[in-house]
Amino acid sequence: MITPEALLDGWRGRRFLLELALAAEAYPADRYVTDTPLALAVMSAAHALDPGQGQMVVAVSGPGPHEMPPAATAESVASLLETSRLGDVDQGMALRVFADAVANARYWQEPDGSDVLAATPVVRAALGRVARHVAGSATGIGWWSAPLDPADQHAVTWEDGPGEQAPRAADRLARWRSDLAVQEAQARAKRLARPEATWSAEWWSTPPTDLVRTTRSLGWAGPVGVWLVEDAMSWERAVTHRVATPAGARVHEIDGPEAWAALCRAYPLEVTEQKRHDWYDTTGRHGRWVVPDWAAVAVDHDAVHLTAAAYLTAAGTVVPVDDGVASVIAGWNPDETYWLTDDARPEEDGAVWVCDDQDWVPGS
Repeated sequence: MITPEALLDGWRGRRFLLELALAAEAYPADRYVTDTPLALAVMSAAHALDPGQGQMVVAVSGPGPHEMPPAATAESVASLLETSRLGDVDQGMALRVFADAVANARYWQEPDGSDVLAATPVVRAALGRVARHVAGSATGIGWWSAPLDPADQHAVTWEDGPGEQAPRAADRLARWRSDLAVQEAQARAKRLARPEATWSAEWWSTPPTDLVRTTRSLGWAGPVGVWLVEDAMSWERAVTHRVATPAGARVHEIDGPEAWAALCRAYPLEVTEQKRHDWYDTTGRHGRWVVPDWAAVAVDHDAVHLTAAAYLTAAGTVVPVDDGVASVIAGWNPDETYWLTDDARPEEDGAVWVCDDQDWVPGS
């Protein structure tokens, strides 16, 4: 099971805890209530800390139709968190709150105000109470630390069907590595070396996204992959297909930052020039960056699985690899498995899921 310390270490873990506290405070009236004392304080304090606050327009359902709530500080938010209501963390609540934490991830600019608020020492300390409550819950989160379940894997197709058939995995990976080398050379020639310069490009560290990708199913809620999506496109319909996975598949489990670092050390690919500016914005670190060379990883592994617990702990953080070298888990979804082989095949028949007021339910 995930530990309180692991939840508090990660940007997404802290955001999950903050969103859970907000949801628990509003329950049972409506999980979207925004005028509880805690919600108003978080909104005010987060707005004050947001790097883009001068460009934001904030509307709330609090004191007036277009007024900001009374000024709040990290200290006042922490005080409210110390006594806020904490109910049962059932699977539905955990999944909805997790979806909020995932939807607010961004690796191409600074963390938003709520993330900054949750990272302040006083609020982080107050979230320890929430983290201990979550880590002690027996229901709703047991799957977070589970390794790949080869018998229960599902791929998601959004909106309009499967589209064109992706190329063979080996060909796709080879092209990915070739393209990345070109991008690195172009960035070295054209970009300013100052990390704070205004440049942005491919900020993710995933394998090619047109490989087969899968997540487990959560019973009534369906596959994790319809709920937990970074940088989502406001999709309202999805079709999921069970995926037949190869027997004896060699799976690299990313169960924490150490496993990601080990993968980067074993299969390093330098991406400093092209990631420098985006990853400086999101982490504040200036230095050398690497990602796993997925084409090389595919020689020894059939799949790479990121556990939900590892996502909460490590996504978006600086992961030290070697002296002066680091990496970032960016663009991954929780519990996501990338298949680096053609032997993982989606079945023909699929199940339709539709978005109903931010919940995903069976459709037709």
